[in-house]
Amino acid sequence: MSEIRNVKLELLRPGPAHNQLLSPLTPYLALCGADGPVTVHMPFEQRQLLNRLERLRYDIDGSPVAASQRESEMREMGEAIGRVLGQVPALLSELSDPRADGGKLVHLRLSLSSFELGMVPFETAIAPDGFPGSGSPLFLQSRTPIVMTREVRRGRPLPVEWNRPPRILFAFASPGGLPPVPAQDHLHAIRRAIDPWIKIKDTPEERIREVKQILTVLPNASLEQIREACSTTQYTYVHILAHGAPINNSGDRHYGVMLCSDSNSAQGDVVDGERLAIVLTARDSSGTTKYRPNVVTLATCDSGNIESVLIPGGSIAHELHAAGIPWVIASQFPLWMRASSIAAEVLYSGLLSGTDPRWVLYDLRQRLRTDSPGTHDWASIVCYATVPWNFERQVDAFRDERIRSRLEVKFDRIDELVGANADGRRAAEARNPADRDAELEVLCESIRAELKAWCAEPVTEKSPAQKAKRLGMNAASEKRIGIAYFLIAASETGDAEVTRAKLEKGKKAYASSRDLYREALEIEPSNPWAITQYLSMLAMPVLAGSAEVWKSLAKDYGLWWAAARQLAHWQLYKTAGEERAYVLATLAELALLGVAYGAPKFSASQAEQEIREFCGEMLCLLGPDAFPILSTQRQFRRYLEYWQRDQWNELARTALSALGDESLSQAEPC
Repeated sequence: MSEIRNVKLELLRPGPAHNQLLSPLTPYLALCGADGPVTVHMPFEQRQLLNRLERLRYDIDGSPVAASQRESEMREMGEAIGRVLGQVPALLSELSDPRADGGKLVHLRLSLSSFELGMVPFETAIAPDGFPGSGSPLFLQSRTPIVMTREVRRGRPLPVEWNRPPRILFAFASPGGLPPVPAQDHLHAIRRAIDPWIKIKDTPEERIREVKQILTVLPNASLEQIREACSTTQYTYVHILAHGAPINNSGDRHYGVMLCSDSNSAQGDVVDGERLAIVLTARDSSGTTKYRPNVVTLATCDSGNIESVLIPGGSIAHELHAAGIPWVIASQFPLWMRASSIAAEVLYSGLLSGTDPRWVLYDLRQRLRTDSPGTHDWASIVCYATVPWNFERQVDAFRDERIRSRLEVKFDRIDELVGANADGRRAAEARNPADRDAELEVLCESIRAELKAWCAEPVTEKSPAQKAKRLGMNAASEKRIGIAYFLIAASETGDAEVTRAKLEKGKKAYASSRDLYREALEIEPSNPWAITQYLSMLAMPVLAGSAEVWKSLAKDYGLWWAAARQLAHWQLYKTAGEERAYVLATLAELALLGVAYGAPKFSASQAEQEIREFCGEMLCLLGPDAFPILSTQRQFRRYLEYWQRDQWNELARTALSALGDESLSQAEPC
């Protein structure tokens, strides 16, 4: 992923955040970059701004506003805001940095302390002279891509844990005879976005069960239903589709979201930002606060609109962000239904694939500008966001995890097709061989194409570990593809030529895996896992060749084995938790390989003792259901079922037994 330049602009004034009207006489202190503060003035009176914003609502008191008037208002408003931004010399310097790459995204972080500034639609800004794309909308021009987010000033950083397994809550409501909301369009958009991570099943019923593991839908949603959902499940994304409605409180008007009443779904309940923030950060029955969602998307008119500044409290989006939700995406004007559906599609397809949310937000404005003509929906989108110092690293880790999860879905289907797991063996026997082979080919090509693109991407960190990790993932995938083809070949009862072709494909995949592991360890030679996997592939009977060739090979690579073992022991002293478990798994595998590469000094009895010790510690450390345990079991089953050698068959059984897997397979070698 490409790096993103962060530029922060703070606009400050003395006094409380509320109860201050806009005036050209009010000085605001602007802080940007390393330059000193400068004073800026807003060119709007409060009444004048409210009148202008009213004309951007498409109608006034039921009378539609002419398109020419709206467009003129947008232009004049944008130029006025652009002139304000042009008063900050440091901002021009930061955005026009000649050392910056032309295609690198610039993230403009707008920090506001005053509610009256929150009313100003900065998203409509027209780039002033000297700024990138002068004369065009600043956040639409492509010469220097710029995305702007707002943020609430805080006394301490807001913790963000971006790399979490996605879980989505979709709540929609349209009570009280209001026009129906496009719930089906939004549901289809989210459903398409999660589809690559839904296990491939043969029946719709099975797929629906898988969908419900990721997506929860609340039709006719009430505030109490949302509270119950958030108090029992750790949602990472909450998407709310409903109408916006005004709330009058002691003569002061704000906007809320129209949900269904708790007692009667036909009646409406206008919920303000404070109440919604409370339920989205609900506590469970033990009083523990659940994880706050990382992202809340509000497909609701005026959810980003600060209508009044007289009393504390801003828009719904402002309140949610102030309550600790890192990313809140809303609308500061009325949002057309088509635009809300486009937003749901762009946001969730981008976010769930692991794309940086700032790029997703930039793409959303571009998409709304092209696909929602005759509107200013692109300027309506407002985003409150918190970006911690290590956000890029978190996003990259999440994206890598999403790619691995997407590949795992395809491999799970491959295992089912070829009968590599107990649940799939009976189904595999009943499949049509031609259909099975065709689907297998498509899945393998898809996996290889995705891995090739992933490995070709530049990595953010300068360390070679990230590149080596991706190559290792590619190698592991080729290994699994090879196993699949050998399993199919072993089950073939027809044409011998077809069987030989499948065996050749399996052998080719194994060889590719071996070479990729070698490439990974050359990039990061101090990685004992990469060395271990390379030695494992060298020792594979189908690649090692005759007994004489293998004996010579084992002798030549004995020093590699010893080096990997020593490196793993050094790593063990510096790790804990799951990371320690993976090092223990590497040491256990090296013990198994030691009877080949370390003999005669390393005996089978010593290998058995070490395997019991390392695998036993893994099991005590994590428990039987942890992924590292299951992954290690799978690797040792490969030695027993697919890569059999008299030297290590019993050692593989010992490892599986120590890891708590008593269902040892008696499969013949492939």
